[in-house]
Amino acid sequence: MAKDLKPRRPRAETPKGFRDYFGAEVTARQAMLDRIAQVYHRHGFDALETSGVETVEALGKFLPDVDRPNAGVFAWQEEAVPGGGSGDWLALRYDLTAPLARVAAQYRNDLPSPYRRYAMGPVWRNEKPGPGRFRQFYQCDADTVGAASVAADAEIIAMLADALEAAGIERGDYLVRVNNRKVLNGVLEAARVAEAQAADVLRQVDKFDKVGKAGVRQLLTTGRTDDSGAVIAGVGLADDQVGPVLAFLTSKGADNAATLANLGVAVGGSSLGAEGIDELSQIAGMLAAMGYGPDRVVIDPSVVRGLGYYTGPVFEAELTFEILDEKGRKRQFGSVAGGGRYDDLVERFTGQKVPATGVSIGVDRLLAALREKGVAGAEAQGPVVVTVMDRDRMADYQAMAAELRAAGIRAEVYLGNPKNFGNQLKYADKRGAPVAIIQGADEAARGVLQVKDLVLGARIATQASVEEWKSQPAQVECPREALVETVTEILSR
Repeated sequence: MAKDLKPRRPRAETPKGFRDYFGAEVTARQAMLDRIAQVYHRHGFDALETSGVETVEALGKFLPDVDRPNAGVFAWQEEAVPGGGSGDWLALRYDLTAPLARVAAQYRNDLPSPYRRYAMGPVWRNEKPGPGRFRQFYQCDADTVGAASVAADAEIIAMLADALEAAGIERGDYLVRVNNRKVLNGVLEAARVAEAQAADVLRQVDKFDKVGKAGVRQLLTTGRTDDSGAVIAGVGLADDQVGPVLAFLTSKGADNAATLANLGVAVGGSSLGAEGIDELSQIAGMLAAMGYGPDRVVIDPSVVRGLGYYTGPVFEAELTFEILDEKGRKRQFGSVAGGGRYDDLVERFTGQKVPATGVSIGVDRLLAALREKGVAGAEAQGPVVVTVMDRDRMADYQAMAAELRAAGIRAEVYLGNPKNFGNQLKYADKRGAPVAIIQGADEAARGVLQVKDLVLGARIATQASVEEWKSQPAQVECPREALVETVTEILSR
């Protein structure tokens, strides 16, 4: 007779490509997002929270194949309705911009125009996970829909600078660099690059910061061999065609005026390129009038990421301070935000072009930067723990905790087995509690309680030679009515 098989227990593990966030991490992220939200709110932007699920059709980039939508999104097909054909394909949103396009089209008769909104929340991408690359992550976006003026772009750029500073990045530790897709299109026009080659040229131009001027020249012409020995085919441009492209990439001058003048040479007689330069000039002027000088924002033609997606101004926030990599080498932290103008996203729904511009901040990267600067990620202070010396007096202990909370102090009552007092203090230590409240029968009869400074106690225990700590008692007795006053005084140390 076969033995009964025990039911298989599920494995207690996070799915591949996902992670769990605990107290201090969640608190630090929310605090940062709250500060950024205040900046967006001051600039007149309204919060928008959309569903985490959209139809695949609305998402736009990923459409169903025979069995399921293309890789890139987490998608599923709803059950067919009897007599109604196949069910809709639904997917978890992969960014916060596609839902905005749907909202702008769906509520276009109800929303103000232009519509300024900000959104923060998780997005999901069905991609191969890797070190530091997760399938669920947070985004923090702000966009203006319905404004064709580059004043909207300047406003977004200024707001991005304010948001970084509000988050904790000091002036001088970041730079918002601004470019324009129209300028590059004008350069391609001046270089006589065929439309079929434009995408290939953009891909190679994007490698400028990695391979430099000589490397890009090789990639645009006959090709090059990289450090691993792999041969990369060239785009096949002639030498005279490469000239305007390289002039564009190296046109950064001593100031914005010099950069714009150099760009004028690079675009030659292209009217589209001239239009892009004029837009950059207007943006620079508006930012200067608002007080955003070259220590915060600069015109920089080397910003080429995302140019295939954007239709006008494009910008990137780069952190300029140095950190040490895993091998102890100095390097700059790099980009933490990017955005630009995308005037054809809502058109998919309405058939009409709707101007839009926006920015997206990489929440995890910005948090990592703040940790490097020592302004986020520190251990969060735990609650004051009210210990339980007498199980029958639980109501008294709950009253103490309620009194502390009413005064704005985080507090909780120990709810485990109160028999072993040492376990209660171990629990308080694990919670990161700064203070423990103790009141046994004797203290209750005398109308007093003991307030134990756990932070000071730990310091005295590990660094007993420090007299300034030893001179302060790690545990004090106080009248019951002085609970809040005594705890407040200890927490202020």
